[in-house]
Amino acid sequence: MIGMMSTQRIVKSLIILSSVIVLVGSTTACVTRRCLAEEFIKKKQYSAPQHPECIINVNLTSIQYQTLSVDTKAMQFSSRIKITMEWKDPDLTWSDSQYEFEELLLPFNKIWTPDLTVANAVYVDVKPVSSDILVQSDGTVNYAIIMYTTVVCRINLLTYPFVQGACPVAINGWNQSSCGLNLEYGSVSSVGSGRGEWQTLSVELYGNEDTPNRNFLQVTMSINPFNAMVSLVLPSALIMVADLVSFALPLEGGKRSSFKITLVLSFTMFLLILTSHLPDTGACSPLIRYHFCFCLFVLVLSMLTSMVFTKLATDGSIRPFKLKELRKSGRFKTQLGYLNMNGAVTKSAGLTKEGNSLEKIVSFVENIDKKEKKIKMRQTFANNLDKICFWIYLSLDIIYSVCVTILTRTEYCKFNNLDFWE
Repeated sequence: MIGMMSTQRIVKSLIILSSVIVLVGSTTACVTRRCLAEEFIKKKQYSAPQHPECIINVNLTSIQYQTLSVDTKAMQFSSRIKITMEWKDPDLTWSDSQYEFEELLLPFNKIWTPDLTVANAVYVDVKPVSSDILVQSDGTVNYAIIMYTTVVCRINLLTYPFVQGACPVAINGWNQSSCGLNLEYGSVSSVGSGRGEWQTLSVELYGNEDTPNRNFLQVTMSINPFNAMVSLVLPSALIMVADLVSFALPLEGGKRSSFKITLVLSFTMFLLILTSHLPDTGACSPLIRYHFCFCLFVLVLSMLTSMVFTKLATDGSIRPFKLKELRKSGRFKTQLGYLNMNGAVTKSAGLTKEGNSLEKIVSFVENIDKKEKKIKMRQTFANNLDKICFWIYLSLDIIYSVCVTILTRTEYCKFNNLDFWE
C-alpha cells in the first residue's frame, strides 16, 4: 500500500511539473511582435470598443484634400481625401513587463476600424493607405485611409467664366443617437490646387459648437477664365466688331450682304461646336448663353437690314415684285425704238425734220439725267438710313455691355448646399 501511494504521488508531481514547464515555455516563447500579433488576431476583435459612455473618440489628426475633377454639366466634383486617424482600443493593450517593444503591426481587416463616409456624397470609395495598422502598447491605434468621393454641389455659374463658389464635404456626417463616433478634427490642408479649368483656393473646417457632430469641410473653388475667354467670349466679341465695321462697305453690288451672311453662318457653326461644352444650371443659366442669343439676334437683324437697304438703293422699293417698273421700262424701250425709227426716217426725209429729231434727243438725255438723279436720291436715302442703323446698333451694343456688367455685380442665384442636413 505504501508503495502504491508513493507511486501516485510521483505521478502527480510529474504532471504538475510538466504543466509548469509547458506554461513557462508558452510564456517565454511569445516574446516577439509576430507572436503577440497572432494572439490579437485569434481574439477576432471585429466589433467596436464598448466604452461605458458608448462613445468612441476618433481623432482625425490630418486631412489632406485634393480636387480631382469638376463636372459643370451635372454640377458634381470628385475629390481625393487622405485621412490619418487614431483612437484607443482597451482590448489591444499589453504590459511593458512582459514585452520589450511598445509598437505592433496588425492587419487592417483583423480588428475594428472606423467606417468613415461623406454624408452628402453620391459616390464614396474608401481604401487603406497600407494593409497594416500601427498599434501602441497603451491601445492607441493609428490608421490612414484614402477616400475617393463625388459630391453634388450647386455653384452660381451666372457670371461664367468668372466663377467662384464653395462646396461642403461632410465627412461622416453626424450621430443622431447616443452611441457612435465622436470625430475630433486636426489639421486640414489642400494639395494639388490646380486641376484643369478649376482651381482649389482653400479648404477650411466649419462646424457649430451647439452641434459638434455637424462639421464639414468648406472647399472654395474658382474657374480659370483664360480658356473660356479665348474660346467663347473673344470670338463672339470679334464677330460683333466685324459686323459693325462692315457698315463701311457700300450697299451697291451686294458685297456687304454677302459678308454679313458669312458672319451669320460662321457664328452659327461656332455655336454648334461650343454649346455642348457650356455649363447649364437650369433656372440660373450662365449669362454667356443669353450673350450668344443676343449676338445671333443682332447679326441676323443686321444682315436683313443690309439686304433691305441694298434693294432700296438699287430699285427704290422693298417690295419683292415691281410690275409698275417693268411696265415703265417697257414703254421706255418703245419710246427709244420709236426715236431710233424716227431718226432713220428724218435722215431719209431730209433737213426739214431735223429740228424734231433734236428735240427728241434732248428729251431722251433729260430722261436719262432724271433717272440718274432718281438713282442718286435713292442711294442717298438708303445710305442715310444705313448710318442711322449703324448708330442704333452701336448704341445697342454699348447699352448691352453696361447691362451685362451690372448683372454680374448683383447677388443672384444663391444656393443652399447644406440642405442635406434638414
